[in-house]
Amino acid sequence: MLRRLFFLFPDTEHAQSVVDELVDRGIHTRHIHAIAKGVDLKSLPEATERQKADTTFRLEWFIWNANLVLFVVALIAFISSLMSGALLWATITLLIMLVTFIAGEQFVVRVPDVHLTEFTDALSHGEVLLMIDVPAHRVAEIEDFVHHRHPEACVGGVGWAMDAFDM
Repeated sequence: MLRRLFFLFPDTEHAQSVVDELVDRGIHTRHIHAIAKGVDLKSLPEATERQKADTTFRLEWFIWNANLVLFVVALIAFISSLMSGALLWATITLLIMLVTFIAGEQFVVRVPDVHLTEFTDALSHGEVLLMIDVPAHRVAEIEDFVHHRHPEACVGGVGWAMDAFDM
């Protein structure tokens, strides 16, 4: 899983400058995605429809809610199995509850969470959002590079991306 860095730029010229420098630093253009509303992106690598629709947000929402529903169903089954004296079923449902709790905790603690909804106002004002997908070990390097070389860039945070599914 890659980390997605979000940077806002005031115009396409500044964004293009960063894209050119990142390509020189070994970031392939298929890992750079630009989004803007009402602005011609010119030669910037445009985001796919899945990326523009923020599919990762929907996937996170679905997984999180499915995990909560599974936990509640297991809790109800646990209580009813205790009341009926079925200790084997109580143990199984308790294990399911434990797994869903640990999965939820890991999801909250370990998965970075930034979504396109956080940039709606900036995009409506004609700014350009660059999303750059990098391995986790290069996050600090790329953030520092863009921040120090381009003070006009607004660092928007870090999310996650799955290259295999074009999200």
